[in-house]
Amino acid sequence: MAIWLSEDIRKFKKMKVFIAGGTSGIGAALANLYLAKGYLVAICGRDLQKTVIEHGNLTKYEVDVLNVEMLQLYVLDFVQQEPLDLFINTTGSYADDVARKIRYNESIDMLQINIVGTVNCFEIARKVMRKHNQGHIVTIASISGTLHYPKASLYSKSKRAVIQIADAYRKALEPFGITVTTIAPGYVDTQKLRDLNQQNLSKKPYLVSQEEAAIYIADAIVKKKELYVFPWKMKVLMKFLSYFPARFLDIMMYKKAKWMKND
Repeated sequence: MAIWLSEDIRKFKKMKVFIAGGTSGIGAALANLYLAKGYLVAICGRDLQKTVIEHGNLTKYEVDVLNVEMLQLYVLDFVQQEPLDLFINTTGSYADDVARKIRYNESIDMLQINIVGTVNCFEIARKVMRKHNQGHIVTIASISGTLHYPKASLYSKSKRAVIQIADAYRKALEPFGITVTTIAPGYVDTQKLRDLNQQNLSKKPYLVSQEEAAIYIADAIVKKKELYVFPWKMKVLMKFLSYFPARFLDIMMYKKAKWMKND
């Protein structure tokens, strides 16, 4: 009888999902998707006024991923000694250093959020999940980080670093029953992307909606993918470009960035 009750509790236990950067964009789309599944979801972001999500199973925290102490406190507050099933880091910062000169403050902010913020999320999720030796950590990189060439933008190199950081954590955490998935999306129709492109996304190939992106990501999580690149057409394109000489890629990618900025 006791065994049956234990199995029954596990069967009907609501999954706990914490989404860093869940106040908008891909993070918000994922939050809506998991809330629709009946999961208990927590989101955090720098500004809670950005989110319009309201749900009985939703918990909101206002915190920056660079504030590791407060972020850890909020994650612990959410789990309340129970297992954390899924931690998704969707935070990221972009500064265009290909088509124009990048400012110092922009580059520092981008590197801190994309790299330090990523490590902070991994460390907090790792500590919480190690208590139960289970869980799944997901981090959002970028498809641009999958293509390596010397003069790639600082943004692309920072996202390539995210992929490498995730690889290191995957190897270290696998013996403890903790899965790590890296997501490398192409262009996703978020408000942030629209703001960066004067509301004109006509030059963004193979664009997908936030809702489509969330479905792709959720499916990759279920399948426990190590590195998932989408959409598939963009993945094929990047694979094709990887065969070109680095010198050619430097020139071509610079011209592409200038064209996209209408320079």
